[in-house]
Amino acid sequence: MRRALLWIAVAALLVIGFAALLPGVLATHDPLQTDVRSALLPPSAEHLFGTDQSGRDVYSRVVFGAGRSLGIGLLATGIALLAGLLIGSLAGVAPRAVDVSLMRVNDVLMAFPEFLVALVVVAVLGPGPVNIAIAVTIAAVPVYIRLARVQTRTLRVAEHVEAARILGVPRLRAFRRHVAPGVLGALSVLATIGIGSSILAAAGLSFLGLGPSEPTPEWGLMLAGGRNVLGRAWWISVFPGIAITVTVIAATVVGRMLRAGADGGRS
Repeated sequence: MRRALLWIAVAALLVIGFAALLPGVLATHDPLQTDVRSALLPPSAEHLFGTDQSGRDVYSRVVFGAGRSLGIGLLATGIALLAGLLIGSLAGVAPRAVDVSLMRVNDVLMAFPEFLVALVVVAVLGPGPVNIAIAVTIAAVPVYIRLARVQTRTLRVAEHVEAARILGVPRLRAFRRHVAPGVLGALSVLATIGIGSSILAAAGLSFLGLGPSEPTPEWGLMLAGGRNVLGRAWWISVFPGIAITVTVIAATVVGRMLRAGADGGRS
């Protein structure tokens, strides 16, 4: 059952990734093409997910929105991973005073929900897709910092690292060869789960009107666009919501499976 669930999640991510890379192959219409005569049409053979208030094909907009939504999630997660690796590793090998100072600041950030932190950052920087990516990155970094610090402090006293030092390997080289790869591996597993969280946070900010503006096809923005006509045109919001839900669940399932495998390998 677990293996079947994993393969379903991987297949879903592959389809979403394909849509993000080659949306023109899957889309059936121009996502920006308006036709007021076809406004608010329900799902049909011609318009698989129906049309919105401007007559734009919702299916094609969902397909083209995958690239922007997935791109923000991947970018934010990648930068957060690198920042967490650098800062967390520094805290793990730094003198106690530096370690304590860095971790107290990190604890303060972790005391607030990630979405709230991202919302505050966007409020300071202003709306826009670039600022959303920055905000989601800053909100996600504290978790990676803490994990990187814990892994660094654990691996730096491991037997093979101590053996390398006894053999005369310089500290920096021993860290680069024996500690950093292990820390990066642990962060990579966490990042798989973090992609879904970043996509959800970015969609939430876009839903609040702090991200891309119309007529950009973006899942969170599409959710917001259909909320006023949800009673008579449910498909405008439901299908982008399904896309977000499937992506987040699939990424979380793959990440948790990888983490379970990593924990099993260490035990």
